[in-house]
Amino acid sequence: MATLATGTLLRPNSTLAYSVVDSKTRFAVLGDFGTGESDEIAVAAQMLQEFKQSDFDFVLTVGDNIYPNGNAKYFAKHFEAPFAGLLQERVKFYGVLGNHDVEEGRKDQCNYSLFNMGGSAYYSISRGNGLIDFFMLDSTDFGAGQANWLEHGLRNSHAVWKVVALHHPLYSSGKKHGSNLKLRTILEPMLTKYQVQVVFAGHDHLYERLKLQQGIQHFVTGAGGKMRRGDIDPRSTLRAMSYDEDNSFMLIEVGEHQMNFKSINEKGVVIDSGVIKQSTSLLSQARFA
Repeated sequence: MATLATGTLLRPNSTLAYSVVDSKTRFAVLGDFGTGESDEIAVAAQMLQEFKQSDFDFVLTVGDNIYPNGNAKYFAKHFEAPFAGLLQERVKFYGVLGNHDVEEGRKDQCNYSLFNMGGSAYYSISRGNGLIDFFMLDSTDFGAGQANWLEHGLRNSHAVWKVVALHHPLYSSGKKHGSNLKLRTILEPMLTKYQVQVVFAGHDHLYERLKLQQGIQHFVTGAGGKMRRGDIDPRSTLRAMSYDEDNSFMLIEVGEHQMNFKSINEKGVVIDSGVIKQSTSLLSQARFA
């Protein structure tokens, strides 16, 4: 099991933040899943099994939620049927858009009640009374308006943990797509300035835990549907752990002092796990800045 540390950059002085946070938040992360076929169905079944053993609060999706093009006519078969068990348990899904989602369905998905996007292609959610803030981005159309919104949100967030979810990875060892260098140039200075600790992405149909980049832990978790076996570039120096042999999803448990993560394949095998430790300086700033 890996034990990782986040960066320790200091945050500028700000107003009083949360002084008490809830102890734990548990959630799943899933990407590139909406095929409506046996691969997605197997992942959804395993997620339900994990929920029954130790429930989680919600699911973050990192895009390509509905193949082939995001159109609402596929919602029932490609999402509601495979995930009927979790939906019956009232587990909420929070979506971000992927490249397939916006071909015909940007508006459809933004307004789809079961993706909880509130009509917007980018938005934020908070959990645990100041424990964690999530910034859900639209990497298919990242313009000045979204950048200004994100900077304002990060600057004013006093959560213990700040997490970004988006479709296109800033770092990836996938041969099909790999790292999105243009997006990295725009986003990374902002993420480091405001001390985002974790980034979840998809797009490459594999699982990968990257080596720490600028003090940030990046994950690619795009193996929820059709796999690209053999897509990992073995020569990549970015890799901490990569897996492209089977479909998978992630489970995360967040407390004040650490984030526990694991990646689980469709057969229920844990293929990676670890702990991200919260910096003492960041924790004190988040609570008492």
